[in-house]
Amino acid sequence: MSSSKIFEPFSINGVAFANRILRSSIGGRHSFYDGTPGPTFRNFEKRFAAGGVGGVISATITVDDERWPLLEYPRLSNDAVLPAFREAVRDIKATGARYLIQLGDVGAHTQLALISKDLDQMSASRTFDLLYGYRSLSTAMTVEDIERTVANFAAAARRVREAGCDGLEITASKGYLIQQFLNPATNRRTDAYGGSKEKRFRLLEEVATAVRKSVGDDFLFGIRLSAADYNYLPINIRLPVVWPPKDYFFGNTLETNLEYGRKLEALGVDFLHIDAGFGFVNPKGNPGTLPVDAVRNFFNYTRHLSAKAWLRAFLMNLLPLPALRATLGLGWKVDEGANADFAAAFKRAVAIPVISNAGYQRREVIEAALDGKCDMVSMARPLLANPDLLDVFRRGGSLPENPCTFCNRCCTTTTLVPVACYDPSRFPSRDAMEAEVLRWSANHAPPGVAAAAPDAEAV
Repeated sequence: MSSSKIFEPFSINGVAFANRILRSSIGGRHSFYDGTPGPTFRNFEKRFAAGGVGGVISATITVDDERWPLLEYPRLSNDAVLPAFREAVRDIKATGARYLIQLGDVGAHTQLALISKDLDQMSASRTFDLLYGYRSLSTAMTVEDIERTVANFAAAARRVREAGCDGLEITASKGYLIQQFLNPATNRRTDAYGGSKEKRFRLLEEVATAVRKSVGDDFLFGIRLSAADYNYLPINIRLPVVWPPKDYFFGNTLETNLEYGRKLEALGVDFLHIDAGFGFVNPKGNPGTLPVDAVRNFFNYTRHLSAKAWLRAFLMNLLPLPALRATLGLGWKVDEGANADFAAAFKRAVAIPVISNAGYQRREVIEAALDGKCDMVSMARPLLANPDLLDVFRRGGSLPENPCTFCNRCCTTTTLVPVACYDPSRFPSRDAMEAEVLRWSANHAPPGVAAAAPDAEAV
């Protein structure tokens, strides 16, 4: 039994999607150290595509030739990687799914590096952020740095088209560089790129204009945009404190971001992909629980990169896990279809299609969102847990037998280990969980999309 909404075809700027479900941005260390995508990258994406989603949106792929979100993530910052991307994209699209690449620059939220370097602290302004990024302080980019960044986005967009993708998405969310310029708590510039909300928008405006010029009017191009920043979540230490308090504690609110959405539509953007929050991970963009032990593992792994990173790890090891859960876990909860109402606000404000992200898994919740609040729904964690989720919906089911618990371990462990489901409650044993983790990262063609059958006793 198929849904009247989920399985309706939908087209954006000439690109036809077989249904209304997209695999949203998720990825891992699936490439070579020079950023060239290899067989593991290709087969990771193919497993989602073979599950029947309408389209797959890649992990954030860097546009900067020297700065990665994470080591062994792919990059599109030079032409040398194009042959490997063409091969991967061809195989992914052979499943029948559309493939879009998400481009971004993490700026001062760069999580990891071989060695600590100044390039990884560039942002809108000089700030201290305890949770995000590994450098002790961010530094303000010069106008020349900004111009080079805009050129990087345009060049990477051209490569997306040359690689044979169906479209591209620029992330102005996740707390990455563009959102660092948009957010009044992290952008305290006094030049043409900061101050008023119009000036804070200038970097995104220039990127959108340059990208559209680079790929042409006939190529699918969208923006992933946060509907509201919620700077106070997760609990963090961010300095200096800015005035007024609203800017510091909330950042951009829905009202401001709706203005940005209308501006992006006027610039020729084809769709808006709506989430919420500032930083990755955060409770509004990744609703669920926070696995504090996994976060502590990450902080321990990166403690050598800066004084801040050392202090962060020290505090995480000093405090017991219950105390950490009570503080860092504040604001985290499972919230199904968390940003559907935000998407609806954008759908009323603009005439271009709107995609909604965060907390989707249950069929009825998706149907309700598609019934006037958004045009498409994107998800990642539930598809990582059950790549055949759409088959469950086709059979009339509401949830798979073993649904995603939104524990966020996949999000918080991908910096260190292969991305997969790490919730032990979903597996009969640790061995069974490890087998599925390794299956996601196989270099050979993935055998179907259903989860591997557990074959070991619970431990």
